[in-house]
Amino acid sequence: MVAAVFGVMKLDFSRVNIVEIDADNDQQRLDNFLLSTLKGAPKSLIYRIIRKGEVRINKKRARPDSRIVSGDLVRIPPVRLAEKTDIPDVSPALADILKSAIVFEDDSLIVVNKPHGIAVHGGSGVSLGLIEALRKMRPEHSFLELVHRLDRDTSGLLLVAKKRRALTTLQRLLADKKGIDKQYLALVHGCWDPAIKQVDLPLLRTERQSGERIVVVSEQGKASCTRFKRLASGRGYSLVKAQPVTGRTHQIRVHSLSQGHVIAGDQKYSDRVCAQLDKTHSLRRLFLHAFQLKFRHPESGEAMAFMAPLDSEWQQALQTADIALSVVK
Repeated sequence: MVAAVFGVMKLDFSRVNIVEIDADNDQQRLDNFLLSTLKGAPKSLIYRIIRKGEVRINKKRARPDSRIVSGDLVRIPPVRLAEKTDIPDVSPALADILKSAIVFEDDSLIVVNKPHGIAVHGGSGVSLGLIEALRKMRPEHSFLELVHRLDRDTSGLLLVAKKRRALTTLQRLLADKKGIDKQYLALVHGCWDPAIKQVDLPLLRTERQSGERIVVVSEQGKASCTRFKRLASGRGYSLVKAQPVTGRTHQIRVHSLSQGHVIAGDQKYSDRVCAQLDKTHSLRRLFLHAFQLKFRHPESGEAMAFMAPLDSEWQQALQTADIALSVVK
């Protein structure tokens, strides 16, 4: 039996499946195709069934890096996958939040203004992230994938691809460090020196003695670059614009910290003095916001530009710091 349109017909992995590749998976590597198809399968299983010749393209043996093209017939052998924990239903409240957070949508992608406090995907104690919730809310869509990520406590613009080709095109632009411009706003402690315009410091993911995962500046880390621009300084805080050239975990937070400026509400990297000041001013969340996103549409090539307005908590924080909202541009 051939699944003529991949993703529409549910595959039964207890038996052999013959999948006809559609245009959305055209030119994808075989191993990546199998990893996305056999969700939850370990990479060792994927490479083993390819190596043993159990996976075939048009009845011929293939390699992990073989490219599949539209119209190819891919044989997938029976495999045993670990049973997934059922994903909980999306509450009406969360559904309303996510619906109102969508700022743009077409056949290729969705642009979401993610609220702070919502994880982009499940894991680490989170059973339902933004992407799982969207999939639950959109059962008619066979493909919904994150193009990039935001920390749970970071708010702002996030790209979700609705087609494989859109995903790979946008991720290629991100990897090439061109074609996608992401700008963040950060409310930081202290008076930011306007001479600090770029931070080039390698970042390393590590753990504290408690087991908490953190990121530190280290020569053993990966090359990382963030551009900064001070927009305004007020009472105890400054508002800066940050543009991550690279995309490391907690990059803006740690690069800002390296210059002596903790981001307001950053419970992971704050010290006692900053934490107490935030508490005094009722700043109980991370004030880091992905406020501007520019890119070329992955299919039409049209220039796209979006700006996510600041929520009421942000506006109140700026008022507390005596910083005018009009400086945000």
